[in-house]
Formats: sequence, structure tokens, C-alpha cells
Amino acid sequence: MSNLYWLTEAQMQRFRPYFPKSRGRARVDDRRVLSGIIFINRNGLRWCDARVADGPPKTLYHRWTRWSDMGVFARIMIGLSKGGMNTKLHAITGTSGRPIGLFITAEQVSDYTGAAALMNGLPEAE
Repeated sequence: MSNLYWLTEAQMQRFRPYFPKSRGRARVDDRRVLSGIIFINRNGLRWCDARVADGPPKTLYHRWTRWSDMGVFARIMIGLSKGGMNTKLHAITGTSGRPIGLFITAEQVSDYTGAAALMNGLPEAE
């Protein structure tokens, strides 16, 4: 259960302003659902293959589609620059070219920031 949440509570606090307010009856915890959505997307799984601890697959799917339609994920991941809304994806790859570390920044952020964030994730060299 220790790896249930992909996001820490501090990270989730930064994301909360982007999510819509709950109306009516209490809904499943946003952190739990977002962790389930990340798990499904990261592993390329079907919604019905979600872990039981993440909540009902139907809930994950409906939140994913509703939040996507509302632009929640776009607002989280896209930064504003002179050219408009843009992002940069910084990556570290292994010798086979497969990514071993990813970091996303707004377009106007320096590439050095992305590189510095990924440096600690480098594996030890032989």
C-alpha cells in the first residue's frame, strides 16, 4: 500500500486549484483517483485493470474524461510563453533509447532547470 499514491500530499496541494470543486455528495479522494489515472496511463492498462485501492474503474474513467474535457490536465501541463501556451519535455534515456526519467516544464523555463532536475536520477556509471 506504500506505493498507492504517485503524488505526495505537497504535490497534490499544488494541483488542487486546477480541479473543479465538488458539488453535491462527497466524491472519491482526488489524490487517490489521480494516482489511479497515472497508474493506468503509465502502464498502458485498460480502465478495468485498475488496482482496487485506486477506486472503481468507472470512477477513474469518468474523472479522466470529465477533467480532460474541462482542460484540467492541459492547464496543469501547459505554460504560457510569448508564442502562447507551450511545454517542454526533458528526458534522460538509457543506452537503448528508452526513457528512464522525464521532467516537464513550461516553455519559458530554461533548459538548465530541466537538466538539473533530472541529474539526480542518473544511474551510476560503470
